[in-house]
Amino acid sequence: MKLSMVQKQTQHFVTIKGTKDGLNLILDDSCAFRDVINELDEKLSARHIQQTEGHTITVTLKIGNRYLTEKQEKELRAMIQSKQNLEIDRIDSNVISRDEAEEERKRSTITSVARTVRSGQVLEVDGDLLLIGDVNPGGTVKAFGNIFVMGTLRGIAHAGAYGDIEAVITAAVMKPSQLKIADLISRPPDQVSASIHEAECAFVKDGQSEISVDRVQILTKVRPNLTRL
Repeated sequence: MKLSMVQKQTQHFVTIKGTKDGLNLILDDSCAFRDVINELDEKLSARHIQQTEGHTITVTLKIGNRYLTEKQEKELRAMIQSKQNLEIDRIDSNVISRDEAEEERKRSTITSVARTVRSGQVLEVDGDLLLIGDVNPGGTVKAFGNIFVMGTLRGIAHAGAYGDIEAVITAAVMKPSQLKIADLISRPPDQVSASIHEAECAFVKDGQSEISVDRVQILTKVRPNLTRL
């Protein structure tokens, strides 16, 4: 009885699911890596995997919460690619590296700066920017995330600089020479708004390809998850 129980357990370290795009290999993330390798090798060598001679099968590895060292990943790839007609497309993991975690931390951080960005100057940050001061004509502020200007914005502001179309720009006084969100650019209005003493925000509406400017209070509706500040 004990032997049959062990055999039953080892049969579930690897789950193979066929999809229209190829194969999903779902690896148990709580067992030893060697157990996964042994069972995966055994299952991929089975006759039903080899019945597509001449046709390449795309493989997606799903490793869950397992952390793969560089050596382990190379071993996995080599073993799978040694099988007839199997080609790894990607590895899906819930685990990120230390460098990836640090990059994500930078991108989600609010950098607070108290200064005036003058003509010819460029202030750039990885995450969100909170500028306590003005951006003069000819000055530029650029952020991976959102830009919050607690003063007058007369220069250039570029939010979502790496492609985040959900990024926003706010200013106590919004009179920019140019607004940019991701790859979208907005030219300054022909006339200055009558409500120049009211804080405003710039954002991209869902499904649209232009930048809208409105009262800052609207952000609670268009960006309800804007809560980091």
